[in-house]
Amino acid sequence: MLPVKEITLRLATADAVLVRVDASEGSVPRERGAWMAVFPDGVIGTIGGGHLELQATEEARRRLSGTSGDAVLRYPLGPSLGQCCGGVVHLRFERVGAADAADLPRKLRSGHAPVALFGGGHVGKALVNVLGTLPFEVTWVDSRDEIFPPRVPDNVSCEHSDPVQAAVAHLAPHSRVLIMSFSHAEDLDVVAACLLRLRERGDLPYVGLIGSKTKWATFRHRLEERGFHKQELAQVTCPIGVPGVRGKEPEVIAIAVAAQLLQAPLP
Repeated sequence: MLPVKEITLRLATADAVLVRVDASEGSVPRERGAWMAVFPDGVIGTIGGGHLELQATEEARRRLSGTSGDAVLRYPLGPSLGQCCGGVVHLRFERVGAADAADLPRKLRSGHAPVALFGGGHVGKALVNVLGTLPFEVTWVDSRDEIFPPRVPDNVSCEHSDPVQAAVAHLAPHSRVLIMSFSHAEDLDVVAACLLRLRERGDLPYVGLIGSKTKWATFRHRLEERGFHKQELAQVTCPIGVPGVRGKEPEVIAIAVAAQLLQAPLP
């Protein structure tokens, strides 16, 4: 079960204290926004482990026992915590209950980078499973409405678009775009729509097209015929995925592509 869904289900019968990294200085185990939910009999999520997490869990349980109100506490990661990171973590403690369950998924995913995935084939399905565990907010687009599985991760929303490239204009600003539809013609139209949006708004930090160098050479020629110049075409990544990963299984490709997405620059 996905962590956010597990939390919302458990909140129906017990309160928890949500512990989030509110800010940090220097070297720290987790980034701003990392979280864990502390229940009387368990913990879901992690803020980095070690003595920091132990002390934060103890503080959260004290708050479950009676201390009320939100608080932000400062934890230096030095000898007093048995850690040598050298940084400082500011943790926010917030008690949550059944009344907060509906809004909790949105709160925990705030700040996640938007991703648009075009294509519901084997690689697309494998990629959705990987992205479902990462700090992304995914819009999964296909021209075939019946292609989506009945259940998808909490951070994935499915969108039917016909023609498929029409969805590009409505993507969230700074979306990372992955293009892997069932049709080369659709792929070409989506790439062209992304290049037009980059020309007009310049707000897509990554546009990746699945395929070989030969496929991209063909696409590049056709896109040049549509009026795109060399500098614009250089904004497209094809092939996709971090270099050095040679497997062609959908799951292997998905991991290589997800790793490349994590390298994409922030806005």
